[in-house]
Amino acid sequence: MAVALRFSGWWQRWRRRWSAREGSRMLFLLLLLGSGQGPRQVGAGQAFEYLKREHSLSKPYQGVGTGSSSLWNLMGNAMVMTQYIRLTPDMQSKQGALWNRVPCFLRDWELQVHFKIHGQGKKNLHGDGLAIWYTKDRMQPGPVFGNMDKFVGLGVFVDTYPNEEKQQEAQKRRYSPGVQRVFPYISVMVNNGSLSYDHERDGRPTELGGCTAIIRNLHYDTFLVIRYVKRHLTIMMDIDGKHEWRDCLEVPGVRLPRGYYFGTSSITGDLSDNHDVISLKLFELTVERTPEEEKLHRDVFMPSVDNMKLPEMTAPLQPLSGLALFLIVFFSLVFSVFAIVIGIILYNKWQEQSRKRFY
Repeated sequence: MAVALRFSGWWQRWRRRWSAREGSRMLFLLLLLGSGQGPRQVGAGQAFEYLKREHSLSKPYQGVGTGSSSLWNLMGNAMVMTQYIRLTPDMQSKQGALWNRVPCFLRDWELQVHFKIHGQGKKNLHGDGLAIWYTKDRMQPGPVFGNMDKFVGLGVFVDTYPNEEKQQEAQKRRYSPGVQRVFPYISVMVNNGSLSYDHERDGRPTELGGCTAIIRNLHYDTFLVIRYVKRHLTIMMDIDGKHEWRDCLEVPGVRLPRGYYFGTSSITGDLSDNHDVISLKLFELTVERTPEEEKLHRDVFMPSVDNMKLPEMTAPLQPLSGLALFLIVFFSLVFSVFAIVIGIILYNKWQEQSRKRFY
């Protein structure tokens, strides 16, 4: 009887210890899966996503600065705050940018952008918006939402001010675009460096597509997703506070090189807004490809879009060196003297033949 009681006590203690260990293991696994460190299946097909920390940014914004050791660099008026990174404050004539220092060599990816645009301006008295970039060059300030014009790569624009409409109204003309656009408006542009963004027309001549997105002064979180899988570019948004993705546009046949940089920028002019970025999360997407798709989806070296003719880049002529210029002038003079001598000889022969005919 005593042996049975001792065995029963030992069995109960062992079960409690085993349950505690298993509970700790299960809790650890749940926390690991919830933190996004492990793979997660997305979509209906065989696609898994992996968070790439070297291309991602979230609170408390470690690794942001101006030094060479930082993963993210600030430019212009951009500032790091406790809850967000402010690209531009609600002040006139400001511009700022945030750029990743690590080039991205992923084949298929998804970028989730958590942002907020807000300010004191009333309807149509605010601007100008922000842009999300995947481009060959980084940290190049310019007029296109704070970035350089004639960029090489992908630009996604969250435009909050209708420049074209207001210019038509200022000229006392009726605004009648081919397709009515309601602002704020999200548009996409792929550029090989030959196209200029038409700010006066809100990028209409070069946009691949877009959608309306009411995103200013909202009291809930706003998100934007850029997904690039199998040459398909998809833009989705969560701006209704429902935690549901809504389609904005999809463009097939988009060819983007690897090794470009992610970034975001903003600019204000006479009108302004606060343009804040709360987080940027890049996921690597692993998808299955058939042998035919592997052949079609080979690496490219210049951005392009199928069935859309982009002007080819023409390399500027290099200035001639002093030696090359001397040789060109020298041989030109020699050729001229040679041509003159040959002309004189032919002329003399022609005169001799003419005199012989008279005799």
